[in-house]
Amino acid sequence: MVKKLKIILEMIKFEHTLFALPFAYIGAILGSVVEEGTFPTLSEWVWITLAMVGARNIAMSLNRVIDEKIDQKNPRTSMRAIPAKLISKTEVYIFIALSFILLLVSCYMLNWLCVQLLPIAALFLIIYSFTKRFTFLCHIVLGITDGIAPLGGWVGATGTLSWPAFILFIGVTFWIAGFDVIYATQDAEFDKKRGLYSIPSYFGIPRALMISRCFHVITFIAYLSLGWITPELGWIYFIGVIVSGGLMIYEHSIISPNNLSKVNVAFFNMNGILSVAMFIFSLGDLLLWKFSQ
Repeated sequence: MVKKLKIILEMIKFEHTLFALPFAYIGAILGSVVEEGTFPTLSEWVWITLAMVGARNIAMSLNRVIDEKIDQKNPRTSMRAIPAKLISKTEVYIFIALSFILLLVSCYMLNWLCVQLLPIAALFLIIYSFTKRFTFLCHIVLGITDGIAPLGGWVGATGTLSWPAFILFIGVTFWIAGFDVIYATQDAEFDKKRGLYSIPSYFGIPRALMISRCFHVITFIAYLSLGWITPELGWIYFIGVIVSGGLMIYEHSIISPNNLSKVNVAFFNMNGILSVAMFIFSLGDLLLWKFSQ
């Protein structure tokens, strides 16, 4: 059982939960400060974390099951656990069911609004894996799916929603969509031959990289706007925004249509650092605000 679990966690790249989790925490902390003038409780931290883990487990596991035949035909993905027969789809479905129970219980333990909004989140967790079969906007759908993380954190800690949460949602949505476009350049030719949709396969890699840059400009503007409309955020947060902007610039500087060899560096390393940096600077600023009251 332990061996099977390790295979599943490797299959879904469990460590990449790091991408969206810090933004769920930002949503939780900022929401608590804005709405209640305090910080989330330990219980809220725990259940928000478990909800995020459950949600990502569902999304990635379903993606691997739904894309089994595609992964089998793609040389880059043919050795993933399901096409390589390292694990059965039944075992993955059991893992999905347990993850859904974890998500549902976590939402229930947080507040009733989380439970009410769960069907919307679940819809995006399920449908995003199908979108590359009919639209090149699949990257936006994935961005929305991950962008729900800060909304979930906000709702989980406060039981409410307000405009700053949606500004953060927009920033995360286009950040995820932008780096997913970069990641999709690896499969541009394969997707085109198989009739799959992505921005790189539809527009070509040069234009795709330009679109990715535009997405990240929207992200940067959204992060700046969040600081402008939220009095509780100050100079420490804006330093974090500048750092995140610099990381996105660097991410694009190491990728070109003629050299995609550093896609994984841009995708995994830079984005992991960016999410943690945004959390640290946001937390630092909100702690400063709290102690200055």
